[in-house]
Amino acid sequence: MKCIILAAGRGKRLDGTGGELPKALRELDGKPLIGHVLGELDFIADEDITVVIGYKGELLKAALSPKLNFAVQTEQLGTGHACACAEEIIGDYDGPVLVAAGDMPLVRKSTYKALCEYHEKSGAACTIMTEVSAERPSLGRIIRENGKVMGIVEAKDATPEQLKITELNAAIYVFDAKLLFKALKKVDRHNAQGEFYLTDVPRILLSEGHRVEGWVIDDPDEGEGVNTPDDLRRCGEILKRLKNK
Repeated sequence: MKCIILAAGRGKRLDGTGGELPKALRELDGKPLIGHVLGELDFIADEDITVVIGYKGELLKAALSPKLNFAVQTEQLGTGHACACAEEIIGDYDGPVLVAAGDMPLVRKSTYKALCEYHEKSGAACTIMTEVSAERPSLGRIIRENGKVMGIVEAKDATPEQLKITELNAAIYVFDAKLLFKALKKVDRHNAQGEFYLTDVPRILLSEGHRVEGWVIDDPDEGEGVNTPDDLRRCGEILKRLKNK
């Protein structure tokens, strides 16, 4: 198993909570956000993890284990572009690759493992971690037909009818590595944000006849990402509640 952690963002909306640090180094409960992520991914060897860095990436490299691999995203062109930056390091690897987010500190080790196990047993080309919630309207919607995943539509590109969907993209995936990098070359920027969306990859894989699965997490709190000071505060409250349990 290989892993790519997307951690290139600046986190402009978090300015004031950590100076000029990259988003993944903003602190939560005495530890950087990406420290929480890596702690739960300790079942994957450091040598098999590639961290995609960008804004002030040298600070991330200095803060993290030198055994990790680092890929550099020189321009912020979207999640698909960030993921493609890891191809040179992943190379000819032929197997599953977990794509995680450096700003999602609440996903537990057991959840990552269960997602990976589900993917490997299913034989799918891609498995998307999803959550069911009406509380995160900004997240992409999972499009299904007769129960089968047919793609993801970002909230900014969704129709009013699609915005009513409550199964959301939790932004963590497992892909067949070779199919992932092949599909990323076909992603374009024809969308509301003018970015290369990683969320276009499942649609491309489906169009080529591959199967895509959606795996729903039990606890939607694990899907909480950090983009604003309110998100940071909410994640702190959830962590405290989990510790008290």
